[in-house]
Amino acid sequence: MSETRPALVAIVGKSDSGKTTLIEKLVPELVRLGLRVGTVKHDAHSFEIDHPGKDSWRHGQAGADAYVIASPARLAYIAKLGEELELTDIVNAYFSGFDIVVAEGYKRTAPHRVEIFRTGAGHDEPLCGPGEALALVTDADLHHDHRFGLDDGAALAAFLVDRLDVLRRY
Repeated sequence: MSETRPALVAIVGKSDSGKTTLIEKLVPELVRLGLRVGTVKHDAHSFEIDHPGKDSWRHGQAGADAYVIASPARLAYIAKLGEELELTDIVNAYFSGFDIVVAEGYKRTAPHRVEIFRTGAGHDEPLCGPGEALALVTDADLHHDHRFGLDDGAALAAFLVDRLDVLRRY
């Protein structure tokens, strides 16, 4: 189904709002609709995917600027960065052939955002201002032209599929 670049949307929200849970509901619905889906998780802190002492880690310690860990079922590409990559650069570099990429985070830099705002998270107001979020997923009585309930993964997926052309513009 992919045409040129993948569509791109970020699920954003304040801490503990349920971003990962929403993505767990959204991705299977997008797949059910026939899309090839990729995801990107933003981590504002440094993380370690490789483990000290392992052969691949030792490759990096020896001076490799990039290395791959490959098995019959998975592949991980690890590269040292001089600075953080933009979300759009990551999508363009690693998700060719995908229909849509769903990012978690990138609350200020993602070109298209869906916000999740859950009353139980203890926040007073949504993260995004008026007009910033393409849609709002919430259990609060808040107005948004494209508002979905916390368990409306199928409806949100259909909404996004209807806007794939718009989501490809970044």
